[in-house]
Amino acid sequence: MQPLESLRFVVVGDLMLDRYLYGRAERISPEAPVPILLLEREESRLGGAANVALNLRALGCQVELCGAIGTDPTGKTLQEEAHRQGIGLYGLVETPHRPTTTKTRLIAHHQHLLRVDREETTPLPPPHETALIQKVQFLLSQKPHALILEDYNKGVLTARVIRALIEAAKTEGVPILVDPKRENFWVYEGASVFKPNLRELSDALGRKLRPELPILEEAVRELRHRMPHTYTVVTLSEEGTLVADEKENFTHIPAHKRQIVDVSGAGDTVISVLSVGLAWGLPITQAAALANLAGGLVCEYVGVVPVPKEQWIAQARALGLWPEGVS
Repeated sequence: MQPLESLRFVVVGDLMLDRYLYGRAERISPEAPVPILLLEREESRLGGAANVALNLRALGCQVELCGAIGTDPTGKTLQEEAHRQGIGLYGLVETPHRPTTTKTRLIAHHQHLLRVDREETTPLPPPHETALIQKVQFLLSQKPHALILEDYNKGVLTARVIRALIEAAKTEGVPILVDPKRENFWVYEGASVFKPNLRELSDALGRKLRPELPILEEAVRELRHRMPHTYTVVTLSEEGTLVADEKENFTHIPAHKRQIVDVSGAGDTVISVLSVGLAWGLPITQAAALANLAGGLVCEYVGVVPVPKEQWIAQARALGLWPEGVS
């Protein structure tokens, strides 16, 4: 079984820069009934598909990041931070008339006060779609261990891009893992792993699903019938994870008890660790159990953070989840 450092992944999707403004909020504004944030420090982090890449780098894996960024200062900051983290940037496409997606969070006393988004969510123009497809096709020809499609409904993963990349990955024999959103939820036929959360599955099926196993299993069967794929992994927040294998055998993995601070980015961590498990050739239930553990760990931190590698490995070993043959 290969060490983490030798695993290679291609991540495609909506790239974001997460900005954090930290301070103290001890007064209410006289101009409106809102708190005044006394700014103390600022921070920028990789978000969206870039956070998936960051999670994989935090584990020591090699990663190529693909997507669209603007020619604005935020896009430059995102590139600089990704480069600093050792993430490959060959797959980036610059879009001069489109801003880099930015989420600015105002935080006081470990609590979110407000989030301000700057984004353009219209579909990527055809010339930029073509450029992105060609770049990813080249990267897939290098036979990475997996292709990860991370969709945040910001317009990069259009139906055309999705179909072209799935076809290219299948041609190269590269597994495909998908973290979907509503807009193109049903376009991912043929994926190796399809990982919606409970809300996304509910929205796609047009009914509110309760986290009860018989109801969820019926919903997953409907999903798999309408859009065939190999493995289904449904994240259920505090209820854990539900896994369906290629024969529709179901396994429920309970969540671990945590001091939950912030759930931002947990789905990015889950798809990252699932990709590692698949690259190692683990059974999907073991890969999902490792991902479930990692996703819970990042919820103990404020903001979007990558999986804490040593803590994850130590807890996986203690729980008997760590695969044999991996140091």
